Amino acid sequence: MTILLDSVEKVKKFVDLAAKIPCDIDLKSGRYTVDAKSIMGIFSLDLKKPLTLVVFSPEYEDKTNIFAEFEYKEE
Repeated sequence: MTILLDSVEKVKKFVDLAAKIPCDIDLKSGRYTVDAKSIMGIFSLDLKKPLTLVVFSPEYEDKTNIFAEFEYKEE
């Protein structure tokens, strides 16, 4: 899933939601990958660009709809 976290408020809300999921979640930006539950890690990425959300659990991969409000849709 591709998401956009273009404000501090969105990052805070995203991390709060990610922390509730009991599996590993990463965010990728180009060649960089960070823990999606780490607010400091997320702020180290270029937040002007869309990010790729990766969930490492078959049980939760289809539940990415909880992050739907952050989904990036190309225009």
